[in-house]
Amino acid sequence: MLIRVINPNTTQAMTKLIGESACLAAGPGVQVEAVTPAMGPASIESHYDEALSVPGILSEIAAGEAAGAAGYVIACFGDPGVDAARELATGPVLGIAEAAMRAASILGRAFSVVTTLDRTRGRARELVDRYGLRSTCVSVRACEIPVLDLEAKPCAPDRILAECRAARDDDGADVIVLGCAGMANLCTLLSADLGLPVIDGVSTATAMVTGLAALGLHTSRRGEYAPPPVKAYTGLLCGFEQ
Repeated sequence: MLIRVINPNTTQAMTKLIGESACLAAGPGVQVEAVTPAMGPASIESHYDEALSVPGILSEIAAGEAAGAAGYVIACFGDPGVDAARELATGPVLGIAEAAMRAASILGRAFSVVTTLDRTRGRARELVDRYGLRSTCVSVRACEIPVLDLEAKPCAPDRILAECRAARDDDGADVIVLGCAGMANLCTLLSADLGLPVIDGVSTATAMVTGLAALGLHTSRRGEYAPPPVKAYTGLLCGFEQ
């Protein structure tokens, strides 16, 4: 079984980190392919970044279909392009925010999201509402570290841990959701300190997609997720006709 894990930004080091996390969650007989789009932003920290990441994501979905991928993970906490990807993909498609939040709602009565920049908190709250988890999510906190500095700055783990502790002690969270794929390697460290489940959406989404694909389940083709109507696309999008 081939599971394609798409890093929506174009930073290869992050793709490597994402791939390592996904491989740890994949079961026997599962091949994980972590890929970087040929086009898109170096990191995703705004609505503008997110919008411009979607064509690259959809190109990787199309390539995955040609390669026979059984399912897909979109490894950015804004879950960019998930709906469009579901229209194209044969197998299940899952964003890491949805996977992590739904898992958190199973593991505890209250969860908090700890993300990167304050400006991304609004998008996280929108997704909480979209997934019907407002009553379960008690806070969305930011450590104020840019995505590309998560590995580069030695202070990053301590800053993230401080926000996780505040989510536990001040907000009443009993589960922590890490709000960036670039935090995927911190779960064990944070969980040991906090005494709480700490969820990385990359590994969680990989496990969920693998399970759905193993059950032979796929996105419904009735209604909204039916294949998009055939039409012409022009300019830079001329290669995106279905």
